[in-house]
Amino acid sequence: MFALKRQLHLSLKNNVPFQNFISIRNKNIVTTCRHLQGHSRNKSLASKSKSIEKQTESESEQTKSKYFNYRSNIIKELRRTKEPNPYPHKFNVDITIPQFNQKYSHIEAGQINTEEIVRIAGRIHNQRSSGRNLIFYDLYGEGTKIQINARAQDSERDFLKTHEHVRRGDIVGVVGTPGRTKLGELSIYPKDLILLSPCLHQLPTPREGLKDNETRYRQRYLDLMINNEIRENFICKSKVINYLRRFLDERGFLEVETPMMNHVAGGASAKPFKTHHSHLKRDLYLRIAPELYLKQLVIGGLEKVYEIGRQFRNESIDITHNPEFTTAEFYLAYADMFDLMQMTEDLLGNLVKSLKGNYVVNYNLNGNEIEIDFTPPFKRIDIIKTLENNLNVKFPDPDQLHTEETHKFLSDLCEKHKVICRPPKTNSKLFDKLIKKFIESECISPTFITGHPQILSPLAKSHREITGLCERFELIVGTIEIINAYTELNDPFEQKERFEEQNHQRDIGDDEAQIGDDAFCTSLEYGLPPTAGWGLGIDRLTMILTNNSSIKEMNYDETEEEADSQQLKQLMLQTEQCTKDERILLRYGSEQSALFINVSAGAMKNKFEKAI
Repeated sequence: MFALKRQLHLSLKNNVPFQNFISIRNKNIVTTCRHLQGHSRNKSLASKSKSIEKQTESESEQTKSKYFNYRSNIIKELRRTKEPNPYPHKFNVDITIPQFNQKYSHIEAGQINTEEIVRIAGRIHNQRSSGRNLIFYDLYGEGTKIQINARAQDSERDFLKTHEHVRRGDIVGVVGTPGRTKLGELSIYPKDLILLSPCLHQLPTPREGLKDNETRYRQRYLDLMINNEIRENFICKSKVINYLRRFLDERGFLEVETPMMNHVAGGASAKPFKTHHSHLKRDLYLRIAPELYLKQLVIGGLEKVYEIGRQFRNESIDITHNPEFTTAEFYLAYADMFDLMQMTEDLLGNLVKSLKGNYVVNYNLNGNEIEIDFTPPFKRIDIIKTLENNLNVKFPDPDQLHTEETHKFLSDLCEKHKVICRPPKTNSKLFDKLIKKFIESECISPTFITGHPQILSPLAKSHREITGLCERFELIVGTIEIINAYTELNDPFEQKERFEEQNHQRDIGDDEAQIGDDAFCTSLEYGLPPTAGWGLGIDRLTMILTNNSSIKEMNYDETEEEADSQQLKQLMLQTEQCTKDERILLRYGSEQSALFINVSAGAMKNKFEKAI
């Protein structure tokens, strides 16, 4: 049983989709599945596997501990003697590693430019020697590499003492000459090598890498050090933010900052985090959205405003949701949702083209390679018409979507199509689940979905022609919602009624319903001009642009979640499409002690995500 438990544990923790895990018909899994089905003849194999795995893990930990103690003792002695000082205050760098590679790319094989001295620094990722008088290092910086070709004949100090305490992971400064080996490797030939900051721990080897997600997220600095693609994720996100700023600044928008701690957590349908202000002796909420403050700035006369910043929502974690995330929101006076649709096409189309060189992004969706085409104009679909066509039903009239009759209709429809909705099953939540399953899941290239019921959008202006609907659009890309926008509700009387309905939803148990904000309603009484508002999930967009399946890859974030046996039982019950073997594994997991599952990294993208 241990073998299966270990396989299941590692599969979930390391983002292996269950269907892939089941399809691996290696000897251990087949043997262990048979054992679970009553074939006790394999007990000895499972016992042996358990013993070997425990022994291997123990030896690995002992090796790491011994290395740390050994290395720490050496560095402590260097700190005492200062020969050399392992933590010098300063090292002058006159060229970066990327600049070095570009500047000296013309050097031919076997050539050394002895007349030029450069000073460069970075982290050693690999170390190898060829006798006592020749040592090679791979030096990394800013995601690129050069080779250090350390020869005793070039060293201005004692060669052995200079390199005696240098190890993988150390940050070093190099003073030397550029050149290229006879085999064509661009290198620096050091006259001196200075230890700038030692690494006391063993780095994962280039072969094994850093693949364990628990370690990757809890030690993000190590992840960035080892996995260059994570660095590229951070760079891409920065480029997206910079492009957004340029786009809005060029159109006369003013960047502002609004409070992150609020008396009322408004602006979105979400559960907030609560904190306490000791001096004021009152509870405050971390913001879930900046919307209400930004609209008050428009009321005050700032007709084009935007904010890029972090939001905080005390909700579930999955591949597209994280407790803290980055958004961009802007508000434009004297505009409506249709103006923003054109702006969205211009912004995203040109953004993707500037980053990728064309409009097409390759993305891995549930194991399938797809092409997402950002070429404007984007597809537009109507929610109710699409649901009616997909489900072959006739929906109630839009002005009846809030009634009990509609509630029964939506409940029956969800039950018929096995759409899971947690209590309280309000009309808005049932409708939202149907949209996600039957519309969003089909949207690959950018698609505007419009015609939202008013019950889903307490801050959006009513549709100018159809009672019961509102003027709102969401942009879905790769089945993920990345933009939400609408013509803003500026009628204070109607806004108060909407907030009262939201309070009713909270009274019946919907803790994600919006909290009414009297101060905001008062501000509307002074007059909000016709305004359109727009919000982008920057992390989600970056996920798509970097071909990542988890929002967690976009952030420095240590948030993890443990799944207990009850969650695993729910997981088993809610996956009707599981194979027999999958159910055996899930049943086994639910009967054992809690297993650590990195649910935010997308181990169970589609079939299993609802249970997490």
